[in-house]
Amino acid sequence: MDKSKSVSTVTTGYVTGITNYGIFVKLGKDRTGLIHISEISNRFVSDISKYVTIGEIIRVKIIGYENGKYQLSIKDIDYRIMKKRGSKIEETESGFKNLARSLDFWIEREKLKK
Repeated sequence: MDKSKSVSTVTTGYVTGITNYGIFVKLGKDRTGLIHISEISNRFVSDISKYVTIGEIIRVKIIGYENGKYQLSIKDIDYRIMKKRGSKIEETESGFKNLARSLDFWIEREKLKK
């Protein structure tokens, strides 16, 4: 086993792939690992993409090392670096018009506060 990363260590990794059986994570220059679907949650996992996205940086716990690959887990740890992914903002037909209508009022109100 690689001496720099031992079992039970929590470290950060970069999600490089998602399959129906787990999440592939890059831990360093030449270090990779897999979070098996059974190590994602204590509950039934029907859609792994609800937990992580490709390109996301997460915390992982090392639970083993075999054949040059780390066995990882996010079960029972706070794996999110950023707590929640924001909802996707969709442009509406009105665009910034609603903001533009109120902008002058907001500016005047701020001037009065000073």
